[in-house]
Amino acid sequence: MSEMYELAIIGAGPAGIATAVESYLQGMRKIVLLEKDTNHNSTIRKYYKDNKRVDVDWKGQKVELNGRIYFIDGTKESTLDFFDEILELHAVELKTHVEVLDITRVEEDAHFEVTMANASIKAKNVVVTIGRMGKPNKPSYKIPASVRKQVCYTLDTCKENEKVLVVGGGDSAVEYAVDLSEKNDVTICYRRETFRRANPTNQTNIGNAIMHKEVNAILGIDIESIEEENGCVKVLFNNGNTEVYDRVVYALGGTTPSAFLDNAGIEEVDGKPMFDENYETNIKGLFVAGDITQKSGGSIALGLNHGYAIAKYITENR
Repeated sequence: MSEMYELAIIGAGPAGIATAVESYLQGMRKIVLLEKDTNHNSTIRKYYKDNKRVDVDWKGQKVELNGRIYFIDGTKESTLDFFDEILELHAVELKTHVEVLDITRVEEDAHFEVTMANASIKAKNVVVTIGRMGKPNKPSYKIPASVRKQVCYTLDTCKENEKVLVVGGGDSAVEYAVDLSEKNDVTICYRRETFRRANPTNQTNIGNAIMHKEVNAILGIDIESIEEENGCVKVLFNNGNTEVYDRVVYALGGTTPSAFLDNAGIEEVDGKPMFDENYETNIKGLFVAGDITQKSGGSIALGLNHGYAIAKYITENR
């Protein structure tokens, strides 16, 4: 395409939408949001259970909102409705089913070529807001091809009346285990002795579920490998025990998409991209926002503030 955008945003999560809307509110008009999934906020849609509480103060982290997007506590559903509404109210172009393959800066014209599978666009500024859960963590041991259909990272393919092992100790793992326990035989396995990574509400919920024998717990033990046995998943634990499950759900968090950042020339340190106080990377005009700027993920409120800061900086310096 010969069309030049003022701003291209890769990833339509909270930080991406905030960057787009805040830029629009500050007078920018040629804005495009590029999302590889079927709709915005794919992480919330895929990894949050129905009616999951969504708080401004994520994990008790107090964040004062700086921009003009007024976000309040709610649920998964109300949060998605909120982002639907602010996208509808502002003339921001959202392109879905678009996977960005590469970002290249063209120095002579001071713009970027954003390359996709079957097209490319030009943009004066680019913001990368790819969430960590776009690349969920996977176990270090091999998942045999024969059991891949029974191994998953969300609850999308889970059925009723299954014997399920949930692996992990954070909020998602705890919520998956408690949710699945209503209609399944559920065990949660975590390599540490306690669920201290989870928020207080989830710690209480999993504690109650274990106490009332609604969820079985394997704590302080890790998994060495898995294999197929009679169409099911046989799990080998590092204490020498084995158990067979209908399904294994991994909830191990996500990682920074380092390969993508490397291809774009963005420098990293300690597992996250380098950026300055305006979230601009080592490449002028190329920014990062959202949970990839944090070592272990971040809150929606932080993402909204990143979007506001980037929009303010770009509009003040264009």
